[in-house]
Amino acid sequence: MELNDLNLKGTGEASAVKTVESVLAGHPFLHGLKPEYLRLLNDSAMRTRYDVGNYIFRQEDLANRFYLIEKGRVSLEYCRRDEAPVVAQVLGPGDVLGWSWLFPPYYWHCDARVVEPATAIFLYGTRLREQCEQDHDFGYEMLKRMNQVIVQRLQSARRQLIELSPG
Repeated sequence: MELNDLNLKGTGEASAVKTVESVLAGHPFLHGLKPEYLRLLNDSAMRTRYDVGNYIFRQEDLANRFYLIEKGRVSLEYCRRDEAPVVAQVLGPGDVLGWSWLFPPYYWHCDARVVEPATAIFLYGTRLREQCEQDHDFGYEMLKRMNQVIVQRLQSARRQLIELSPG
């Protein structure tokens, strides 16, 4: 995995580029979140960039982060022994990448491969899990939002299965 820190906090360049805080506030996943929770997320956030072909994470690696995609496309892929991976879904701007950071045993269940140059907000899941434990209202809010992402992914997988099934 290659990370390029594009976090511009305190560099004086924030006026030319959206700040991490403004991206968090405007991301659909966080719409309507209390300002104090946005501040918690901002403290655990960093802007990142990935080139085509990079893996953001790999199946069975430790899951300790998640991403809010700003630009580009990321393919969620499942590996098969000695065969090409199966593409489950392609995510793009406004999507959330990764929920395994929130649920034991905290390992990725698929690969995330960049198929179009991407920028995203990287959030430290381990730190956020600790904050969820300390503030159960924050934890419940994050859990509700992640559950929406999971349901959307399951519905997408269901549609794919229906399309692939013989007629």
